[in-house]
Amino acid sequence: MTMIRRAVIATLICATAAPAFAAPSRAARTVEQHIQGVTGGLRTAVEIKGAPPAKHDLRSQMDALHVPGVAIAVIRGGKVEWARGFGVTRQGGEPVTADTLFQAGSVSKPVAAMAILAVVQDGRLSLDTDVNKTLKSWRLPDSPFTATTPVTLRALLSHTAGTTVHGFAGYAAGAPVPTLPQVLSGTAPANSAPVVVDRAVGSAYRYSGGGYSIAQQMVVDATGQTFPAVVRDKVLARLNMTRSTEDQPLDVARSAHVAWPHDAKGAPVAGGPHTYPEMAAAGLWTTANDLARFVIDLAKSANGESGHVLSPKTARDMLTPVKSDYGLGLSVRGDTARKYFYHNGSNAGYKAVLLGYPDTGDGVVVLTNGDQGYQLSEAIIRAVAVEYGWPDYHPIERPVVSLGAAEQAKFAGTFTLGDAGDFTIRRDGDRLVADIWTGVVDPLFPDTQSSFFITAQDLKIVFSDPDHGMLSLRGDEMAFTRKPVK
Repeated sequence: MTMIRRAVIATLICATAAPAFAAPSRAARTVEQHIQGVTGGLRTAVEIKGAPPAKHDLRSQMDALHVPGVAIAVIRGGKVEWARGFGVTRQGGEPVTADTLFQAGSVSKPVAAMAILAVVQDGRLSLDTDVNKTLKSWRLPDSPFTATTPVTLRALLSHTAGTTVHGFAGYAAGAPVPTLPQVLSGTAPANSAPVVVDRAVGSAYRYSGGGYSIAQQMVVDATGQTFPAVVRDKVLARLNMTRSTEDQPLDVARSAHVAWPHDAKGAPVAGGPHTYPEMAAAGLWTTANDLARFVIDLAKSANGESGHVLSPKTARDMLTPVKSDYGLGLSVRGDTARKYFYHNGSNAGYKAVLLGYPDTGDGVVVLTNGDQGYQLSEAIIRAVAVEYGWPDYHPIERPVVSLGAAEQAKFAGTFTLGDAGDFTIRRDGDRLVADIWTGVVDPLFPDTQSSFFITAQDLKIVFSDPDHGMLSLRGDEMAFTRKPVK
């Protein structure tokens, strides 16, 4: 679906011989005009070269993507300029506000990382010591890859420890919930594989929710406190994030007012929110207002201010890439000398994104309660970027080439990305479509005879031959191979 920012329409003074006034400059716009510019200005990540971009507003895209509710906070100059909710928590439910609780998915990781680094500042954890010297309730199994280079907390937080288990599905209402050691060992009732090291420590970036679960266990063993208590004491209470919590599951009273999760077709997730004992990786409940406070505090620390959760040095360490663009809990990106920190999150029925520029104190938070909420969130961020004149997140253009049906057909099939899962390419009429995220179907556009892109995100699928290739998402590459037909 194509989307583009709709400019705020200036009031036209119509009188004989009187000219129409131009729209106010970006700097002169009111907050309400900015809001209208964002909510009327959603656009796709990729636009087809030569084709005029279509215009869509937030409400139409929420409907098209089956996302019942969204909360947005826009940060400017180190303060929340505006924060609002749109839609409802569920059909017939309460209106979403900027204080409605959502699950944050992997946006839990930067908040957890800040709490963990605060414990490091206290001297109760070390970033560069063998994790097995801290772990008591569970031990990371030895492997040939750890014999000479032990796993450290720094490696876990930067996804360079060589640990397995990309992410977690959570536990549906009524299902048995494992302890964290059971999750790490992959023993019943855990629904995920054991967390082990299966590649050289420090050799490469590979996203691992399993690694963050080890870090969570380290905090518990080092402090003797529960993980929710540590995050509350170190981060949430200090930043006045009074509604946020790592409690899993929530109590009945709070659960009655949260944004309810919905699948890609807009149906409520059966039983409601999943429970995530993997709290550091995926367990945060938060609001747009609360998460904005986190973005503001980290940006100020990284910009050299004292008196925040992390010292300026620790904050800068957090935002220094170790491998690829990932630091200690966040990606650090930017197409210019100005860099921004970023993380997205995905739990069952929830998608979330945060972004912040340390140099200016600008940023944005988007929380949604639908499985197609990531696409919506990214479109919102692009609208914010254009409206506020950010240097990043503007749509890119790609050409489309002609590719016959027979040439397209050889690329259809199911392909595996290893730990990151599978995706499917199939024919739909005279074109190919891709099912990369469960329940989300994107048309594929060929830009060469062997590569395709989608428009909803900056994603390309490049084939080296019909059975192998690379999938790139915003520059991050993953190799794929065709799965044999059973």
